[in-house]
Amino acid sequence: MSGLLKKLPTKLTNKRAAKVADNTRLPVEKPNSTLKPISNQFTKLLSVTKYLPAGARASILSKAFGKVVPYVGTTGIYYETVDPNQVVVSLNNTKAVQNHIGSVHAVAITLLAETATGFILGLNLPSDRVLLIKSYSVNFYRPIKKGQIAAVASLSDEQRLDILNTPKGEMVIPCVIHDRESDSDRDPIVVEMTWAWIPKSELEARRQGKAAKALENKQIDNKKTEDEPSEDQPSEDKQPKTEQPESEESSKHSTPELESN
Repeated sequence: MSGLLKKLPTKLTNKRAAKVADNTRLPVEKPNSTLKPISNQFTKLLSVTKYLPAGARASILSKAFGKVVPYVGTTGIYYETVDPNQVVVSLNNTKAVQNHIGSVHAVAITLLAETATGFILGLNLPSDRVLLIKSYSVNFYRPIKKGQIAAVASLSDEQRLDILNTPKGEMVIPCVIHDRESDSDRDPIVVEMTWAWIPKSELEARRQGKAAKALENKQIDNKKTEDEPSEDQPSEDKQPKTEQPESEESSKHSTPELESN
């Protein structure tokens, strides 16, 4: 747990991803905002901790958010910046997250990007909606070093308004992975996460519909089982046939008399 509590650098370098179009390149600087945060479980926690020192606040948020998503809480992800316009999360290169060449594993990097994009969307999602991952793409442009990595996800005020005013929708959120021990001017990895959100009432209705359908199918199966004859009670088609005795008339044979000459 010491990795979670360690204060990490918060200053990001101005790096650019290789061969990435300008419209998908994510700004490193925090976007300027004039919008007030919405009220949900995440923004309430931010409000409670906003007057704490940066290091203490990051440690508390890392522990709290780790409980919200239990699996993420086991990975050592550290929440450096958590804001409705930008989320920065980082991961130390420990043996538990390494690949065969000693750098952070691609799956761990993908999880880092999923965490950054998911939380920034969650910070802007009204509490009556639920967030669902839909798809993602990961582009590797160069090998990463063996040090710490960070994921940066940002939203503009326009995107935040779209989320707020769209009860059911989806959004592609780019995420740049920073290799902090590299002096390269290119970011090694760029990830695009497609997130969707729907009203909680709709998700609950879907689940109830599936449960009702499963119950209906079970009742049909039980009915079929009841209608089938058991082994001790064979059906009429399987009843053994008994031979009927011949009647007297049918058993009698007339013998013609032979006339003698």
